[in-house]
Amino acid sequence: MPNKLVAMDGNTATTYTAHAINEVIAIYPITPSSGMGEMADEKSARGEKNIWGTVPLVVELQSEGGASGAVHGALTSGALTTTFTASQGLLLMIPNMYKIAGELTPSVFHVSARSVASHALSIFCDHSDVMAVRQTGWGLMPSANPQEAMDFALIAQAASLKSRIPFLHFFDGFRTSHELNMVDPIPFDVMRKIITPEMVSAHKRRALNPENPVMRGTAQNPDVFFQSREAINKYYKAAAGIVKETMEQFAELTGRKYSLFDYVGAQDADKVIIIMASGGDTVEETVNYLNKKGNKLGVIKVRLYRPFSNEDLIDAIPRTVKKIAVLDRTKEPGSLGEPLYEDGVAAFTLAKKSGKIKKIPVIVGGRYGLGSKEFNPAMAKSVFDNLKSARPRDDFSVGIVDDVTNGSLKWNEKMDMEPEGVF
Repeated sequence: MPNKLVAMDGNTATTYTAHAINEVIAIYPITPSSGMGEMADEKSARGEKNIWGTVPLVVELQSEGGASGAVHGALTSGALTTTFTASQGLLLMIPNMYKIAGELTPSVFHVSARSVASHALSIFCDHSDVMAVRQTGWGLMPSANPQEAMDFALIAQAASLKSRIPFLHFFDGFRTSHELNMVDPIPFDVMRKIITPEMVSAHKRRALNPENPVMRGTAQNPDVFFQSREAINKYYKAAAGIVKETMEQFAELTGRKYSLFDYVGAQDADKVIIIMASGGDTVEETVNYLNKKGNKLGVIKVRLYRPFSNEDLIDAIPRTVKKIAVLDRTKEPGSLGEPLYEDGVAAFTLAKKSGKIKKIPVIVGGRYGLGSKEFNPAMAKSVFDNLKSARPRDDFSVGIVDDVTNGSLKWNEKMDMEPEGVF
């Protein structure tokens, strides 16, 4: 039975979990993540204890670079530590993120995804910040709404402690971060069952300790650096399976079931959209509505973006699918395609090469929602409409009606909508 539902936004839901499962929280405010640091500070100022019975230490540094440095230091001393950030703030953390991941140190950063300033500053949402840290070695776990933000904050922490890979849990800034919705809070006793004392003790045993000295953070020459870097591979190969196990354990304890790639739609769908974060909920509602009209459509909601599991993506998609559109909420100028699109194409290519599938579907990619540009059900429908054509347009932009932009998809604001529907 669910607990009493509580109204929370994404920032509040994330902070509820992050404050409960960490011992040190290093913060520096940046919109739209500032609320998380502020709420964590308030909780500790009130003497609110975590699941371990202690009050987390919340410290504000002079920049996001300082915050990530403090996190790195606290993690190395054996403390469960986190931070909250977005946009340029996340970019300032990249040097420490490389070190934290390279040293196989468990942690979770919580990011309310926001545009990185390019031709102009935007404080609103897209995924250009989180996509800029793909090479650091951190896991990337997107959530779509406040309930998922609370849940994935816990799942990511448990998976990180088990796998020793740090995770970036992110959700859409000003969309999920400030979306007020009803949430079923995770009881502290459930958190203790998922994050066990044994997992925490293992992390603390690896801490730097003068009583048990180890060598870390060295400089290496060409004779050993390459070998040492490749030694990390086994941890990343095991990570997806660990996340799946953690999600299954979470489902047993809460009744909320998640997969690495959640499929919603017709089991014999011929057209599918692949998407992550809050846009997935929009496409899901569109799919449910259009399928009632006789269509055979589906949506893949990405739950674990890094490490990317090719097999789980292929297994989640019905074998009847002939055409796929991959939607990215970022722009990577000069690339063959945006990140999720390229990973999707690679996944199907590898599946064909291994014999897992016989034929690769038509796969096209496009962008949506940059700088919090609206992404509504009519726009999602335009993507499916594009897939209906004999040669679907590739490298398109959704929701921009502009003569200057050649790759725009037109959408119909007067889409036929049932009054009692979610539209």
